[in-house]
Amino acid sequence: MIDRPTIERILDAAHIVDVVQEFVQLKKRGANFLGLCPFHNEKTPSFTVSPSKEIFKCFGCGKVGNSVNFVMEHEHLTYPEALKYLARKYHIEIVEKELSQDEIDKQNERESLLVVTSYASRQFAENLFQTDEGISIGLTYFKERGFRQDTLKKFEVGYSFEKRDAFTKKALEDGYKQDFLVKTGLTIQHEERTFDRFCSRVMFPIHSLSGQVLGFGGRILKKDPKSAKYLNSPESEIYHKSRILYGMYQARKSVTEKDRCYLVEGYTDVMSLHETGVENVVASSGTSLTQEQVRLIKRFTQNITILYDGDAAGIKASIRGIDIVLEEGMNVKIVLLPDGEDPDSFSKKTSNEEFTKFIRENETDFIRFKTNLLLSEANNDPVRKADLIRDVVKSIAVIPETITRTVYIKECSTLLEVSEPILYHEVNKLRQQKNIQDRNKYPAAEDLPIPPPVIVKPVRQEPVTLYSEKEIIRLLLKFGSTEFERVVSTEDGREEIVTIADYIVREIISDELGFDNHVCARIFDDVRFHVEHGLFTGDKQFVKHEDPEISSLSADLLSDSHELSRIWKEKQSYVETEEMKLKEIVGDVVLKFKSDKIIVKRKEIMQLLEEAVKANDTEKVLLLQKRYSNLSTALGMISRKLGNRILL
Repeated sequence: MIDRPTIERILDAAHIVDVVQEFVQLKKRGANFLGLCPFHNEKTPSFTVSPSKEIFKCFGCGKVGNSVNFVMEHEHLTYPEALKYLARKYHIEIVEKELSQDEIDKQNERESLLVVTSYASRQFAENLFQTDEGISIGLTYFKERGFRQDTLKKFEVGYSFEKRDAFTKKALEDGYKQDFLVKTGLTIQHEERTFDRFCSRVMFPIHSLSGQVLGFGGRILKKDPKSAKYLNSPESEIYHKSRILYGMYQARKSVTEKDRCYLVEGYTDVMSLHETGVENVVASSGTSLTQEQVRLIKRFTQNITILYDGDAAGIKASIRGIDIVLEEGMNVKIVLLPDGEDPDSFSKKTSNEEFTKFIRENETDFIRFKTNLLLSEANNDPVRKADLIRDVVKSIAVIPETITRTVYIKECSTLLEVSEPILYHEVNKLRQQKNIQDRNKYPAAEDLPIPPPVIVKPVRQEPVTLYSEKEIIRLLLKFGSTEFERVVSTEDGREEIVTIADYIVREIISDELGFDNHVCARIFDDVRFHVEHGLFTGDKQFVKHEDPEISSLSADLLSDSHELSRIWKEKQSYVETEEMKLKEIVGDVVLKFKSDKIIVKRKEIMQLLEEAVKANDTEKVLLLQKRYSNLSTALGMISRKLGNRILL
């Protein structure tokens, strides 16, 4: 358990903008920050971060919360795990008891897998730097490749022993379960035998955006025609290679600062560029570029530069991934390195300035690159040239922005000597075909199999009073400390300030009313306690609450979908704000809250009345009728106070 004072220190240190900016590229917009939501795919930013309220809110998918909620949601962590992550970020020490074996067993599978991969990463690093075999084989390999020790530490590389079951045996001795070792792919189980997947390899841990080890890549050091040169962890609950880019954890800050991401192929390419001083680089780790990987880069920048070596076959195989980048609306440039060079070898021969200068002078847009590449193969053959034009046009057609498409069509027209109208026609034809395919993505009704009978499950109904309950809580959080009225004491004639929190709590308690929604009820109870003891300080204590449900609801209620335009403010245009008529709003909301409770109570009494009539219980019928009449009278009084509003 983490004690409350430590939690408060973490929450105070974890500034929402700092936390979110590690994962999302934010731009200042008025008093808030705006970016693309990391929780759903969107092209127009609707993800807002409020530094004053210390909350985030996506008005597209509805995700909302504070810095801890963000880390929980983004990294799929529990509340304690998210707190530990933020504590590490802000160098806050957490002292907690060691978990017993029973408590470890109760952890969910995902957490257990992450514990195992973290242990494996430490073990492989220890093998590399602290054992004779690791130093003589693994460390020698890295030194021969010219890597500095600080780079090896930065990327947490390691070494797996040559003995087939060395890691598995050690992990089992240290108390890690075989089931989780197998599920992470570190151990292979064949019948009754178990052995290591990565024996006799140098190891490259693959991190999440928050630095957790999700999987591994291993390079074999012996010449063995039967073994793959590189081997990756298999797909698991925590590792999905199509969603991960090697080096993104180390590169994310630099990518945001430079507003550009370099894409290379291998692990050592990334490490070599870091040694050169180029840190905004990631690798696809030998896999074809996927939409998820492109979207991961897009969180941090719109600009991507792909570095290719001189291997023509490799270029043609990977150039298909450019269409995915274009389809996401990103700006893509391509750099072809000198013959016989790859990013690893080339970076070792150049300084940071020389490398950056080469990139700047040799990067080209995809149209020119693709055209030059394919024209060399066409050899003035009209048929092959026509195929080339179709290939280029197909790439242009996936670009979502009309202006960008137009620019590329003009460039294509010049390079390939084809009139613009023809290119426009072909591009529009392809886009229309795609639209039709999208509309027809699902089979027609007559082609679908007859579905089995649908079993209708009862829909969980939200409490009738939920809206008014949330409005009460919103007013308490947002304006609780604001003055509501001044009352002169009859005893000593002193003027007493009554806050909105004082007024609302008094009104609800005096009528012995409660909340149906359990989160609203807990917030109200906390507010009541703080008001009665003179401790109420406003929204921050709830936005940063240790209970994720309370902090999430508080953030949601405090998030505003609109703010007053700067132009309106500068022109001093009169716009009536909520604060200007706060007393009226508070009074109306309290009355609406009471009327909702009365309406619910009347329905309950009506049901009891029907049962009493059926049971022929005259005394109970008269009692219930009187209670119903009293509630109706009270409802009528509230209606008149609300301007004869019809209350349903």
